[in-house]
Amino acid sequence: MLRFHFSAEDVARTRVAAAPHALWEIAASLHRFQTPAGRWAYAHWYRAARERLREAGLESAVRQFLLPLYPRASYWPDFLTPLEGVAGLEAGLKAILATPPAQVTAELAALARIRRVPAHLARLPERESRTELVSVLRAYHRAVIEPHEEWMHEGVHTERVRLARHSLDGGTEGLLGGLGPTVRWRHPRLEIGTYPTEHDIRLQGRGLLLIPSYFCWKGPVSLADPALPPVLAYSLHHEPPRPTAGSPSLEILLGRARARVLRATAAGATTTEAARRAGVTPATATHHTTALRDAGLITSHRHGNSVIHTLTLLGATMLSRNVREASPGTEN
Repeated sequence: MLRFHFSAEDVARTRVAAAPHALWEIAASLHRFQTPAGRWAYAHWYRAARERLREAGLESAVRQFLLPLYPRASYWPDFLTPLEGVAGLEAGLKAILATPPAQVTAELAALARIRRVPAHLARLPERESRTELVSVLRAYHRAVIEPHEEWMHEGVHTERVRLARHSLDGGTEGLLGGLGPTVRWRHPRLEIGTYPTEHDIRLQGRGLLLIPSYFCWKGPVSLADPALPPVLAYSLHHEPPRPTAGSPSLEILLGRARARVLRATAAGATTTEAARRAGVTPATATHHTTALRDAGLITSHRHGNSVIHTLTLLGATMLSRNVREASPGTEN
């Protein structure tokens, strides 16, 4: 079990990452190659990712460098997922290069206690070897993560809206209690009962950074070293993308009432809130949100007895480019 011990100051300093953490996503995506668990949820990515790795000539580098460093096990080195990665891939790669050699040595030794570390990876405390690793990570990200970034950003945006609703209704404790079935808030502790090791992290005023992860499946993950800035990467509440074949034409969405409902979901809205903002009945709003969801312009998630609708990236793009002002016409 993993336990985070909170003080009142830690509760106040808990926050949610604003965007996908590229290095945590690299780690979790490599785990998707190592197990069939949850593959149905990533089938659209998995097939294309394997093909892109072949086309980029990266299959050997992934086998030699990345899979041994990121085992789907109870541990992999903390220096591979530095906090600086919240600022983007390049900031995270720079932090990997700047990791003190002593820390790299210690973490590789910890990895060697659970599995064999290839000899060429034992040289990672040397900057030249880490420079090579960073090049492989950058190429891997370009090949299999970048093409999928819109789904990742959409998922994190939707999750932040969902958690904002929990926070508005129940404060930070409501937020911490809404992270999923494997995470339990028992004041003053956040507990992950499915964690593979017994691990207690006392936050001591540092707060906790929550990192919603697209490629993380099921169990949340944290850093092994309790002295490092505390983070918890956990699986998004996402569904596989819907197929577009047979979806309604986007022209249907340009009617006045439906456009107003689309605008109403820009900051997240329940069906009742969308109806009120758009000036339509709840039944009409339900009709429009169904059409918008089927067209891939919004996504809907249940929150208690309500359903919260938020824009997808496609919906946000369509709204910003095509729906400037409500135009005269018949309401749809």
